[in-house]
Amino acid sequence: MRGIHLDVAALTTAPVLCYHRVGGPLELGVTRVGRSVFARQMGALARAGWRTLSLDEFARTTHDVRRTFLLTFDDGYASLAEYAYPILADLGFTATTFLITDYVGRTNDWDVRYTWNRLRHLTWQQVEQWRARGFHFASHGATHRRLTWLPDRDVEDELARSREVLVERLGPYAGRAIAYPFGAADGRILRHATAAGYGLGFGGVKGTGEILNLARTPVYLWDVADVPVGLRSDAIGSLGRTVAHVANRCAIGTTIMQVARRRTARPPESIADGAAARA
Repeated sequence: MRGIHLDVAALTTAPVLCYHRVGGPLELGVTRVGRSVFARQMGALARAGWRTLSLDEFARTTHDVRRTFLLTFDDGYASLAEYAYPILADLGFTATTFLITDYVGRTNDWDVRYTWNRLRHLTWQQVEQWRARGFHFASHGATHRRLTWLPDRDVEDELARSREVLVERLGPYAGRAIAYPFGAADGRILRHATAAGYGLGFGGVKGTGEILNLARTPVYLWDVADVPVGLRSDAIGSLGRTVAHVANRCAIGTTIMQVARRRTARPPESIADGAAARA
């Protein structure tokens, strides 16, 4: 923390960090953060007096934003239960994980192109275990498709089906918020999110500030300082957020792979079939 100026008094709302993978196999992409880096960052923030917020605390307009942040994970990789959640629990931190509901308890079909490994996602049992320890879970869509590239009927299915599963499995609180895959959202997507019943929505670095398009800063592999750029209010923080925004906008490889796969193979198993297969 030494030598870094954080103008926390200038913040008007609590910042939001977005991690994806912590630990596990190396990858060709940029979303993996090493376990040691994550542990060092969280430990340094805790020692400096930062604390994490729940979704409820974050949504309140009266909370004290000084040295508070919303910590989020996208995708719900199984490695979180091994490498990230225990670190946070030891520090008294919490986090919200946005789950791809069709892939809970499954391996996905896109990461193998980046990691040479099929990566597993959290199971419902793991989700329940960590929810009981104060962690929170919400929607990242049903199949991780870029919503702005989809026709209305598919957007409705992605948003509604994911929320229905979360509410059925975890209760109404889990159906409150969505993080749009790849941070991609526009006015049409926000209208669909409202219709589906979401009350909070998270986009990319350049979120509009609307309640259904709030900004988040992803933490990528080069963001290795004790204070991630999403929590910095100095020039380095501004530059870092710009770089993260550009990297996020360029993240179309997974979407293209998904589209190609859908044209050559059967779609992912349905929720019902998936539940039966895991039983």
